[in-house]
Amino acid sequence: QVQLVESGGGLVQAGDSMRLSCAASGRTSSFGAVGWFRRAPGKERDFVARISVNGAITYYADSVKGRFTISRDNAKRRVYLQMNSLKPEDTAVYYCASGSSVNGATMPAQYRNWGPGTQVTVSS
Repeated sequence: QVQLVESGGGLVQAGDSMRLSCAASGRTSSFGAVGWFRRAPGKERDFVARISVNGAITYYADSVKGRFTISRDNAKRRVYLQMNSLKPEDTAVYYCASGSSVNGATMPAQYRNWGPGTQVTVSS
């Protein structure tokens, strides 16, 4: 079992940047492909980005493409989400997830392990 913990959230203004971090701990040395999701108030948990085990393949939701960058450092067992040009509509709780056996998974149900989330608030 892999435990995930997100950090780096907070309150920023529109146009600012922020970097989220997802730290993994547990029995496995590599925590596999990782996805970032977010849940805005009153909405479902939506896919944001995902990265393959070796970091070579990344995929983004259209809403964040060109603004967000996902990366990973397997030696540190961390995955990052660099968020630039933030907008008020990016306000949400952000979660990282792992444990998917589905290639290219973008649905929350396809991931087994979840962090508790970190709040990102973007003011206008």
